[in-house]
Amino acid sequence: MRVLVTGGGGFLGSALCRALVARGDAVRSLARSEYPELAALGVECHRGDVADEAATSRAVEGCDAVCHVAAKAGVWGPFIEYHRANVIGTQHVIAACQKHGVPKLVYTSSPSVVYAGGDECGIDESVPYPERYLTHYPKTKAEAERLVLAANGESLATVALRPHLIWGPGDNHLVPRLLAKAKAGKLRRVGTGKNVVDTTYIDNAVQAHVAALDRLHPQGACAGKAYFIANDQTQPLWDLIDRMLACGNAPPVTRHISATTAYVAGAWLELVYGALWLTTEPPMTRFVARQLATSHWYNLAAAKRDLGYAPSVTVDEGLVRLRAWLSARPP
Repeated sequence: MRVLVTGGGGFLGSALCRALVARGDAVRSLARSEYPELAALGVECHRGDVADEAATSRAVEGCDAVCHVAAKAGVWGPFIEYHRANVIGTQHVIAACQKHGVPKLVYTSSPSVVYAGGDECGIDESVPYPERYLTHYPKTKAEAERLVLAANGESLATVALRPHLIWGPGDNHLVPRLLAKAKAGKLRRVGTGKNVVDTTYIDNAVQAHVAALDRLHPQGACAGKAYFIANDQTQPLWDLIDRMLACGNAPPVTRHISATTAYVAGAWLELVYGALWLTTEPPMTRFVARQLATSHWYNLAAAKRDLGYAPSVTVDEGLVRLRAWLSARPP
């Protein structure tokens, strides 16, 4: 297939590009910056933004499938920026697929689209979207997910994947942030420390996307549906964080604050940063406080049944690979 990967220069996007090239697909990337490493692999690189309708249309034209990975992530920033990247960008991708007769669209969503602020223990895809969100990212991702699923039909089959907390070699967000905060002595255990999570090693996230790409067609079981994706290994969040920190020779987290204190601090910091129009992310937000103190793991039965999803890399093996990658990085 000729496959377009939007956000091809990002953590998941670049890993997906490599996997598709390795299996013989003709891969095209749409990204806002230049990525010579992708071009060296044979990826056809288009520079542009999904919020640019013309650039998106040019990148989609001639493709057999699109993996829409590009998004504005994070927990802080103006709503208009999240809406532009996540909602308007997705509208452009859908419109371009319909215009150019692309039959498959795989959308990278997030479990946060159904996160209401409490524990999520073994939930499945029947859980509804909440009425309110604690930050702009899940709100706009949920709106985009709804658009993608609503676009499913005979001429364009769509599916949404919700990988949870992707990590591993090449991570430019989660692990580096944890290491920086730990080494600066700014990381605190939030809550009791007993909350459990299920995360997603990068290769397993890629595997889910490739499986969806191959199984997606108008009469396919996955068409028009959303799926939780994770490692299928629940464990205490803070134990996993300490193990990730050890991979980067950072100290474990020893200090803690209560979940209530963290939430109140986050609320006040959001008010102050908002009033002062500060663009830097506050050290704590309500969403982060809730995420760090609650359990979130998922029933993966639907992904296993409809996508044939079976995560191939365990957390233990992933941590070995993470340590090797961090050790090889320049100081």
